[in-house]
Amino acid sequence: MKKYIVRNLRAIWGRAYPRVIAANREYSWLVADVVLPLLSVLSYGLLYKFLGAGIDFLGFAILGGAMSAFWVNVLWSMASQLYWERMGGNLSLYIIAPISLMSILFGMSLGGMLSTALRASATIFIGSIVFKIPFKTGNPIQLFLIFFLTLSSLYGLGMLLSSLYLIWGREAWHLSEFLQEPVYLATGMYFPIKFLGPVGFFSSLIPLTLGLDGLRQLLFKKGEIFGFLSVNVEILILVVLTIVYLFLAHFYLKKMERLARKEGKLTIRWE
Repeated sequence: MKKYIVRNLRAIWGRAYPRVIAANREYSWLVADVVLPLLSVLSYGLLYKFLGAGIDFLGFAILGGAMSAFWVNVLWSMASQLYWERMGGNLSLYIIAPISLMSILFGMSLGGMLSTALRASATIFIGSIVFKIPFKTGNPIQLFLIFFLTLSSLYGLGMLLSSLYLIWGREAWHLSEFLQEPVYLATGMYFPIKFLGPVGFFSSLIPLTLGLDGLRQLLFKKGEIFGFLSVNVEILILVVLTIVYLFLAHFYLKKMERLARKEGKLTIRWE
């Protein structure tokens, strides 16, 4: 048991290392990861400013633009990752290795989370300077819980989708394209989710919805006025979503492993 745990910890480090180091080794990628997403955030900010919206709405847009980086990372670097590993011929090595696929994906998510956090921080920093956004000092414990649970449940959802992408094959690419923009609307990326009314309850299945709403309530003066649910309720829901998505991810990944070992078809590039 001890050796198994050590092997999985090494697998986590082995998959997290290249995502942290390689992502910051090629500095030209910073243009695509920081500057280009920042343009859309600035455009929303300028639109709100032109319409005479409050300063908090500018902050909502900047925070949403920063958090959108995590959603993009989940779609392209987590959910579709095992599919690309199969197409590259590496999935068979993961299947026969004496480690869990969860450790492989957890390492990928940890590395992606850290590298994406740097770019999201740059968006918030530059956006707050350009528009002079005032932040209030919220409850630090609630702030940490909201952020940590949002990322945990979000990447748990990415692990769950990664097993489904293996079944759908090349449709994984189309699904990622399909889910990217509509989720921006459904989660209230650039506006309070409260404005969507009852639709917000269905959108809450995507952890980013409650995470954004909770962060806005804690970081902006008028955040509570436009809040969808109370912060404590959102924390509780995020805890449930984290447990459910991680459990389902573990269940379906184990199922995929058994299928691969039993039928020997999962790792074949038949497309």
